Amino acid sequence: MTVAMEKPPVPEPPQQETDAVPEAAPVAVVRRISRRMVVGAILVVWLVLFAELRGTHTLPLAAADLTGLHRWLNDVNDSIGADRNSNPLFLYFFNEIRLVIDNLTTLVQHLISQPSDSRPLPQIGWLGVVGIAGFVSWAVGNWRVALLSVAGFVFFGLQGLWQESMDTLALTLSAVFVALLFAIPLGVWAGLSSRANKIMTPFLDFMQTMPTMVYLAPLTLFFLIGGASATIATVVYAAPPAIRITAHAIRTVPETTVEAADSLGATRWQSLLKVLLPMSKRTVVMGVNQTIMAALAMVTIAALIDAPGLGKTVFQALQSLDVGTAFNAGLAIVVMAIVLDRVTTAASARAEAARRSGGRLLAWRRQLVVAGAVVTAVLVYLSHTYVWAAEFPGEGDVGASVVRAADSTSTWVQDNLSGLTNAFRDALTNGLLNPFQSLLTDSPWWLVGAVLIGLGVVLGGWRSGVTTAVCVGLLVATGVWSDAMTTLASTLVATVMTLLLAVVVGVWMGRSPLADRVIRPTLDAAQVMPPFVYLVPFLALFGATRFTAIVAAIVYAAPVAMKIIADGIRNVPETTVEAATSAGCDTWQIITKVQLPMARGALTLATNQGLIYVLSMVVVGGLVGAGALGYDVVAGFSQGQLYGKGLAAGLAIVLLGVMFDRITQAAARRTSA
Repeated sequence: MTVAMEKPPVPEPPQQETDAVPEAAPVAVVRRISRRMVVGAILVVWLVLFAELRGTHTLPLAAADLTGLHRWLNDVNDSIGADRNSNPLFLYFFNEIRLVIDNLTTLVQHLISQPSDSRPLPQIGWLGVVGIAGFVSWAVGNWRVALLSVAGFVFFGLQGLWQESMDTLALTLSAVFVALLFAIPLGVWAGLSSRANKIMTPFLDFMQTMPTMVYLAPLTLFFLIGGASATIATVVYAAPPAIRITAHAIRTVPETTVEAADSLGATRWQSLLKVLLPMSKRTVVMGVNQTIMAALAMVTIAALIDAPGLGKTVFQALQSLDVGTAFNAGLAIVVMAIVLDRVTTAASARAEAARRSGGRLLAWRRQLVVAGAVVTAVLVYLSHTYVWAAEFPGEGDVGASVVRAADSTSTWVQDNLSGLTNAFRDALTNGLLNPFQSLLTDSPWWLVGAVLIGLGVVLGGWRSGVTTAVCVGLLVATGVWSDAMTTLASTLVATVMTLLLAVVVGVWMGRSPLADRVIRPTLDAAQVMPPFVYLVPFLALFGATRFTAIVAAIVYAAPVAMKIIADGIRNVPETTVEAATSAGCDTWQIITKVQLPMARGALTLATNQGLIYVLSMVVVGGLVGAGALGYDVVAGFSQGQLYGKGLAAGLAIVLLGVMFDRITQAAARRTSA
């Protein structure tokens, strides 16, 4: 016991060990402060300051008011108009480009849609056009696609919209021809050269971020209003998909195949023509498909700058709230989009089949192609020679029936469902949209700017914060801050609702192969339709209000977000899901604790695409009462004194798009890292 009592005391732990404990604690605390908490703190501070500073420094601007920048842009427009025929830059550059494009467009229109100088009808009448459509569809695709094409083109005539449809087709074909003339070589160059690809990528990102309407205003400044400007705008908008996809196709050709060609002594040019392009044919045709779809969407929007065709019919009907006429013309646009999409998709599949067979064409098919060409030539001759084959017979009785049915349906909906639709509209407008819009428009501009910059830094990093700061500063400089915040409110509300819908349907598709097989074709078809068309049915349901634009934006953006989320859920490793199941997790826990967290990258990408698509549609919604920036752009085309303000509004739309894109892309990279 004595020895035990005399046992020396236990020595104190070394100082370095005691220091280790307090050092670990702050690290743990820092790690607990997640981005969600920081975002929440920013929003709480915003709400507190909003309550104190509401209504101050909001930078309001009435619809007819102009800033110094707007007046300066008006003066620039007037100056350019006065010097258009004397300034060398216009005489030998812009005017020449416009002349070439105008001649090309006019040539195609005289072929299939507009009377030429010496004829009261186009060179090729309806029978010849239908014959060409059927022959080309069969030659590059199959008999089913040919039948669809013939039925679709005949339907245009039955609707009483033959000339309008051919005008739209003429502008689309002209723009696609010019776009591919530049896009394919640029895509090949970007595919062969990493340096060229790095240089082009930021420009392509920027061009694909811009909503369709934004292209129109600056181009009219240099090329005037009309078909030429519409075609040039369509070329600029439709070229990026072809460049991107062609470059991707060239880069994904197996390196071993290229090395084998090099070892056999093939030159760089021979390797390109004999190896790279043939093996990339299917993907390149997919790029052509995307270019055609983009061109058709842009041609319909280009009705705002007096482009002829179906878009002009829809635009005029929307202005007068004529739902029946808008629906009939919108249906024609949908049919044309489906036909063009199916033809190019079938061409892509045949290109792949031809590549696998070594490019051999069966003798019997070669004979049928020759016979089909002869029959088509006969139909073209008949349509050129005889009035009955040149001018579509009848007076569009089917179209008249469609108009009456659409008008009757619209009237019935307004008479019998207006209580339900108005209650739904008012509940979301008053309960969600108005408060959020008030938060943005009634807060001081510097407070909203600080919040946006803070969110940019937290979600995307300091580079996104710098980009957001630049965009906020330029938004203030445009003089349309209040309208930009109204557009921002509608865009964010629609995006949230889009993501809620996309998560529900996307998770279902990702977990159920049957649901995916049933739903995906509908989503593919929905992505084919130009944005203009989405406004028509919701105009009948909700009237000419900003809510119409929001609902149309949700329906327009949801398909791409659903597909991205479905693919993200499907890519979650099956072993992980099985492990969670064996651990006793139910379906809800597997979705919320395993699949959605592991698909965060897909969710962020869906947010990115949803924002861009929604912004594009919300802006187009300016045609049906959405107001804000979309209305400013449209007013700039129709009222000369507001041209400068419309141009500034277009710039503001671009800035919002760039800000959304940079933040969400950076957040996606952080999530996947």
